[in-house]
Amino acid sequence: MVARVTDGTNTETATYAVEVKQDSAGSDLVDQAGVVTSGDGLYKDSYESNVYTYRGANPNNYVTFNGESWRIISANTSDNTIKIMRNAVLSDRQFDISIGRYQGSSRYCNDSSGCNIWGSSSTLYDSNLSPITELAREVNRTKYALPSQEAELNTYLNGEYYNGISAEARSMIKSDAIYKVGVLKYQSGQTISTDIIQVNAVKWKGKVALIDATEYVRASTYSSCTDVDYAYSNTGCKNNNWMYLNDIWWTLLPNSYGSSYAVWCVNSSGGLHYNYASYAHGVRPVLTLASNVQITGGAGTSSSPYTLGV
Repeated sequence: MVARVTDGTNTETATYAVEVKQDSAGSDLVDQAGVVTSGDGLYKDSYESNVYTYRGANPNNYVTFNGESWRIISANTSDNTIKIMRNAVLSDRQFDISIGRYQGSSRYCNDSSGCNIWGSSSTLYDSNLSPITELAREVNRTKYALPSQEAELNTYLNGEYYNGISAEARSMIKSDAIYKVGVLKYQSGQTISTDIIQVNAVKWKGKVALIDATEYVRASTYSSCTDVDYAYSNTGCKNNNWMYLNDIWWTLLPNSYGSSYAVWCVNSSGGLHYNYASYAHGVRPVLTLASNVQITGGAGTSSSPYTLGV
């Protein structure tokens, strides 16, 4: 900006920069929705900095995207992004086809029942976002060479499904969003903090993904739903949990089971379980909105969902 001052005879001119700050959806959402500490609503996450997570039976986290009903999972105020999940389940699909990435015992994919890792040797990173080409099938065990192809469901969601979304909706999607896809072990006494560390050990960058299993646990306000082991052994995590549907649907996460076919899923009774990657289950696409997306209206209720614009 140029400023000019004159006394009628003498003139002084100076140039200076003005930074105009505009709130983006992540910060807007936290400001508009407000943060709660009990009941249904938006909570400050206890495990990840700058993350706010919707919890409870039916919080006001509805949003219209692509002309459909979606739900907001969380907001991240460090990059002003919002993560959303389709409210309804898509038709059943395999996580990975039975022989698509089968490579043999000396490589990560070692089972003809499909492969449980979401990405490939060219799209997976460690917790510091350094590329990786090897991964252990079990936590802290021998590493094997990763497959060169993405999981079948990954290919579908980021290809045919993504291309079927409206151009306006596609323009709102963060194309290089980071999703946690680490191998997750379940055992008695393991806490949600340990669960998150394991999940965070491997990351994938892309457009469309799924939830990780810890997000299902964290969406519940049921007092006993505190870790993945509880959710595996019990159905209580469906209580006070807006994510629960009477259906079975995939998460992103490989199960630390000693082979490469087991994938974590949410089952119809409300617990977490695992199944062969080659089985067909429901799909609830997840994506991250770009930081320039704005909340333009609505109250987040089912009858008046949030609306979006850029």
